[in-house]
Amino acid sequence: MPWPSHRASRIFLAVVLAAGAGGAHAQPGCSSDGQPPVAALYERFLSADCEACWAQPAAARTPGPSALLIDWIVPGTQGDEAPLSAAATRDALERLQAIARPMPTHTDTHVDAVPPLLAPALLRVAQGPAVGDYLGTSLRFIPPRTPGGTSYQLTLLMLEAVPAGAEGSPVARNIVRNAFSGLLDKRHQLPKREQEGWLEIRPMGIPEGAQRERLRVAAWVHDPAGRLVAAAQTHCAAGH
Repeated sequence: MPWPSHRASRIFLAVVLAAGAGGAHAQPGCSSDGQPPVAALYERFLSADCEACWAQPAAARTPGPSALLIDWIVPGTQGDEAPLSAAATRDALERLQAIARPMPTHTDTHVDAVPPLLAPALLRVAQGPAVGDYLGTSLRFIPPRTPGGTSYQLTLLMLEAVPAGAEGSPVARNIVRNAFSGLLDKRHQLPKREQEGWLEIRPMGIPEGAQRERLRVAAWVHDPAGRLVAAAQTHCAAGH
């Protein structure tokens, strides 16, 4: 999928931010600013066929407060008749393929740690208010100061944050509602005056049924060797 022109994306984001004062689902202050660094990526995969999986209590192996928690609903054998089909996405199948894991019949968990680096990467994500059927997102990435980092693999997600006790889930969840993967390379680097790095501004489509006040944005980046070098998630200021 080609990257949109920065001019078109900036125009969209400007419209999104301006419309926030006009009655849209405004969420000012939604960014990763001020949040502690993410130390690990904790992904849970649930089969859309397994209704009981959604209602399971917290497992003995739970993510710590420094982990980025992601919930993927994997399309099941029952198709649209599966109990969790409303939140299932083919992006989950692509993610399973990327990490070489089989389709779960119930649940599966994948954990990837961010290695400690003397000069760590910097990743910032932010979101505008939901306008129409889109959510404006932005991402800035400055790579670690290590040799050989000419291109990086980006994963950008729209999440629906479901608090514990809501929708019949005893645990808090971050359900993937939309996903984008792309390559960060020299074509998308920031001007030298803004330091060496990358900037992406992208509208993401909001699927039917998503509760817009719960939407958040998360992202992570892998280096050319496949190592996870940075991850971040937006946090919305209280009252928004």
